[in-house]
Amino acid sequence: MSGVHHYHYPTREEFQKRIGDSAVPKTLKTAALVAAVLGMALFVFGAVTGEQRAWHALHFNWIFLATISSAGVAFAAVQRLTTARWSRPIVRFFEGYVAFLPVAFVLLLLILFPGREAIFTWAGREHIEYAEKAAYLDPTFFVLRGILLFGSMTAVMMWFVYRSVRVDVASMPKFTGAKWAEGLRQRMRTGFGDERRELHNTHSILGKLAVAVCMLFVVGWCFMAWDYSMTLTLHWQQTMYAWIVFMCGWLGMIMSASLLCLWWRKQMQVEDLVTVNHMWDMGKLAFAFTAFFGYISFSQYLVIWYGNLPEETHFYNLRLSGAWKTTTSLIPILAFVLPFGGLISKAAKVYFPTFVLFASCSLLGTWLHRYIEVYPSIYGVVDSLPFGIWEVGIAIGMIGLWFTCYFAFMDAFPKMRVFMMTSPYRDEVQVPVDPRTMEPLPAHE
Repeated sequence: MSGVHHYHYPTREEFQKRIGDSAVPKTLKTAALVAAVLGMALFVFGAVTGEQRAWHALHFNWIFLATISSAGVAFAAVQRLTTARWSRPIVRFFEGYVAFLPVAFVLLLLILFPGREAIFTWAGREHIEYAEKAAYLDPTFFVLRGILLFGSMTAVMMWFVYRSVRVDVASMPKFTGAKWAEGLRQRMRTGFGDERRELHNTHSILGKLAVAVCMLFVVGWCFMAWDYSMTLTLHWQQTMYAWIVFMCGWLGMIMSASLLCLWWRKQMQVEDLVTVNHMWDMGKLAFAFTAFFGYISFSQYLVIWYGNLPEETHFYNLRLSGAWKTTTSLIPILAFVLPFGGLISKAAKVYFPTFVLFASCSLLGTWLHRYIEVYPSIYGVVDSLPFGIWEVGIAIGMIGLWFTCYFAFMDAFPKMRVFMMTSPYRDEVQVPVDPRTMEPLPAHE
């Protein structure tokens, strides 16, 4: 990354003192929990009373948060695959995103079973013209595919994070966190052996899991983008669509994680560990993926525009007319123009108020992107925008639920990869070894 990081970390005893007691403020946890309860109560009320917008709001907010959460773990997996050292102080902030995935899986079951007919127009309400598409959207195949894809992704990502967290918990016997995870921490410490062997064994296992995480993230979200977003419009398909869906989640992850890095940096008073250079690197990633997201989005639009085929152009004609036009026009401004122009300089990346401003604009833009993906496909041409208490209230509830899960995870386990920052053997992982023999592996392996 920036190439100017200095890897001089405190001892484990100092880490214990500095981050061992840095719990999330109770007021924040309470606020997140209250938001989650109220938002989910609103959803339940809407679902029970037959208000279909409650299901639609749950659906687009689920896509927004599920893509971001899985992208956070995929980012941590990329750090393992590249054997990155720059991100060791901040990678746990990304791994914490895994905490929402089990909850997201439960919400997916709600979408697939009681909510399917309310969300998907083809589920009993619209005739599927082509036999191939009807076979693909067969209810049993559709449900099993979703459970298998998202369930596999959730399980592998949780196992990846478990193995990463285990060595930190085991190497800090005095660490105490949230009571709910006390038994889990004890299990992590059981059987922890020679530090050098544990280091290489864990590094080897994480390498294999990281490959699976990245493949499941990309392939899984390709299928889920088709299933839960593109098929809402039965008569439209586009080859770039799946990339736009999961890269929108990746961009949202980079922006949200940047804000969390800033917050944790101040909350834990670790300015010497999470340095300005780390934020500069996050700013460069935010700028780069803003450019890439803009590129693939415009590529899809451009091909459809110059092709000028009615079966393709109706997707954008709908979203760029009537009540949808203003919201659709806001998305490229918030998710591309402002963060791209704003973060192009180093000064904007390392001056935190501007970084927060542009990251927040991008997050709002990606959230509206999810809304415009889903709602016009369901409602078609409308006189007034279906946007109100259901969309905002359930969004607040979902975000509150996300933070409740995230805070619970971060309070239960060490908030930094202490083991990889303090082990005297930590730099040996740059030259992989066989964890059974502790001999360096040949280059081809």
